[in-house]
Amino acid sequence: MHKGIDIDIESLRAQLEAHRQELLILLTAASASTEPVELDQQIQGRLSRMDALQVQAMAQATNDRRRIEIAQIDAALARMAAGQYGYCVECGEEILTKRLQLNPAIAQCLECAS
Repeated sequence: MHKGIDIDIESLRAQLEAHRQELLILLTAASASTEPVELDQQIQGRLSRMDALQVQAMAQATNDRRRIEIAQIDAALARMAAGQYGYCVECGEEILTKRLQLNPAIAQCLECAS
């Protein structure tokens, strides 16, 4: 476990799990905005289709970021379960408590992240 200032791993675990659930809900809710765009000119004009394609691309990018964040949360939860949480995955040094409190899914110390 973390040797420096004590961190409340259970509180951080609860934060991670709650945020993960929130991201999953957002992904589910956004699934309609990533469906293929209808290309029938009888239904909509060229500019409307371009707008729809742009909205679709932005929604897909947002969902990609959410999936990456879920993967980072899953990795942090796995480190917690393995007793490796709070240590940099690159160098093995402790991650500052304040850094973990700001982002409980963080995997690197400040030096390795920069």
